[in-house]
Amino acid sequence: MASALTLAGKHALVTGGGTGIGAAIALALAERGAAVTICGRRLAQLQTSAKRHDNIHAQAADVTDPDSLRRLYHDAQAARGAFGIVVANAGAAESALAEKVSRALWHHTIAVNLTGAFLSVQPALAAMRERKWGRIVFIASTAGLKGYAYVTPYVAAKHGVIGLARALAIETAKAGITVNAVCPGYAETPMLQRAVHRIVAATKRSESETRSELAANNPQARFIKPEEVAAAVVWLCAGDSAAITGQAISVSGGETW
Repeated sequence: MASALTLAGKHALVTGGGTGIGAAIALALAERGAAVTICGRRLAQLQTSAKRHDNIHAQAADVTDPDSLRRLYHDAQAARGAFGIVVANAGAAESALAEKVSRALWHHTIAVNLTGAFLSVQPALAAMRERKWGRIVFIASTAGLKGYAYVTPYVAAKHGVIGLARALAIETAKAGITVNAVCPGYAETPMLQRAVHRIVAATKRSESETRSELAANNPQARFIKPEEVAAAVVWLCAGDSAAITGQAISVSGGETW
């Protein structure tokens, strides 16, 4: 089955493709023949990620800046053709008690995780409609399916991403476009490590205790691998999945469904 999942001739955009889940998705798509453009704010990090496969191309862009995304679309599509696949993966989270969440933190979290997701896919829609084919995947989170303490803005944003996916799925259902959200649980990524460090600093628990407590959210008592999230994305983009749209697919070891 895996060998049949070919994306030859397709051009994919993966935001936040320099590390973690985004980097794993970019590599998985490239290995199946897609030309992959990865973007993020740190060009050096993106270039390191791009070195893993000849089909991956790095370009700096900020998903919260429409002008930056316009330049990205112009340059990448001029070089490799219109995007047929967009994976909106860029995200960020900081922890704080709800009563201590500043307006700046709230706006930044919504801008990166929700507004940035919409801005990342919006420019691709017209060309996808014209070609009558497109695959849009939002990397949401189990935080889009349930609540977590101390990350109120992030939970709100990710719930919004799932609503966004469902709305776009209905709007594009007759156009040959599918729109889905993939919702990882705690995954072994730099974002997880930063969360662990914050918890250790705030609670004085050891790193191993903190990691064990977070992993316990997963009924399999482990962290999700970025490659497991990437496999779900590949199936949505290249598999026999044309009837799958408007879904929030949990990759969480049974934590949510």
